[in-house]
Amino acid sequence: MAKPVPFDNLITRLIDDSHDVDLLWQAAVLALAALAAWALVRWLKPRMTSPDVGWSAGWEGLRRVSFPLLMLLGVLAGRELVELWVDRVHLLNLAVPLLLALMGVRLVIHALRYIFEPRDSLKVWERSAAWLIWGAFALHITGLLPRIHAAMEALSFESGSHRFSLWLLFQAATVVIIAVVAALALSRLTENRLMGFTQMNLSLRMALSKAARTIFLILAVLVALPAVGIDLTVLSVFGGALGVGIGFGLQKVASNYISGFIILLDRSVRIGDLVTVDNKYGEVSQINTRYTLLRALDGTESIVPNEMLISQTVVNHSLSAPNVRVAIPMQVAYDTDLEQAEALMLEAGRSHPRVILDEPDSSPRVFLKDFADSGVNLELAVWIRDAEEGQNNLRSDINWAIWRRFKAAKIEIPFPQRVVHMAASPQVEAKENS
Repeated sequence: MAKPVPFDNLITRLIDDSHDVDLLWQAAVLALAALAAWALVRWLKPRMTSPDVGWSAGWEGLRRVSFPLLMLLGVLAGRELVELWVDRVHLLNLAVPLLLALMGVRLVIHALRYIFEPRDSLKVWERSAAWLIWGAFALHITGLLPRIHAAMEALSFESGSHRFSLWLLFQAATVVIIAVVAALALSRLTENRLMGFTQMNLSLRMALSKAARTIFLILAVLVALPAVGIDLTVLSVFGGALGVGIGFGLQKVASNYISGFIILLDRSVRIGDLVTVDNKYGEVSQINTRYTLLRALDGTESIVPNEMLISQTVVNHSLSAPNVRVAIPMQVAYDTDLEQAEALMLEAGRSHPRVILDEPDSSPRVFLKDFADSGVNLELAVWIRDAEEGQNNLRSDINWAIWRRFKAAKIEIPFPQRVVHMAASPQVEAKENS
């Protein structure tokens, strides 16, 4: 039978010492430590800056924990001195976990905000992490933490020669979560550093940053589990089952994951390219691990699995050059001076600031398409370099310019016309012949 865990409550100890003069010495140590920490923070804050953007998050995290860290060091030093002539330092013992909890909350919240994008779900994670840390602090000062630890240690099972307890699994989950958060923070720092190398191709930088994130996450798990006493050989059966699962059920996920790296490395599709895939046209705004995000010119976003960009035909409108051709159809009446209409259409196209004029192969041209029922079909072809700014607004501006010039030149834009011949009835023909 396991021995009962003694009940050790820091709060009751502090209440017992409330009438003791020694408590005043401890309060004085706390006040001096807080005052010294505040003065040092005021002096250090202007100096805790870095001109390098990649290290700004680290300095920001250090600034967040500077006060509780410096105060903790002061409390620890003061406790050592006070213990030379005071037997009980319960107030200082209570301040140490309090400052540690405050440091933990600030570090975790800063790490979460640095790793993830700001959104409503992030606030839920921040509150959950803060409640867990403060809950552990409350259990510690009330003396309940050793009892909970003993109860979780008693709930155990054996697998072969290994013994697993609820406390060991909880400890492993906590260490793995901390290691994963640290790995994500390191990967984010690596990504920021890589994105600063503007002389390197963007796709290559994205591929390296994603590879770094994968390596950091794998290393985090491989280091965290042995740190809490879990042998990795125990996970061999699970690893084999996971491999079979990937081979059957997760093959699409694995294919999309590998396809993402192939796209980033061969640079056939790059961020900012205008592509058409699966009848979807848009700008490549993100290349993620599993999917690529296409942003259409009307603002809608399409999630395209990376495998489709490898296995299907992709029309990249800006692979070798950013120039994009825009065709503007126009119809004029048959009695129109076509040379004049051509000149006015060219003038309207060249007047727009987005139209390319400095490249002979991409200069505006007018084509006579065909002779339709109601008029002659012409087409103005112009080239632009900034297709991501939209094409409908360009067409609208040029159409307005053509309309004004045609109205001034009295060039008719015909509407559909039909010539109807009325056939006379036999009775009418007989009367006319008689």
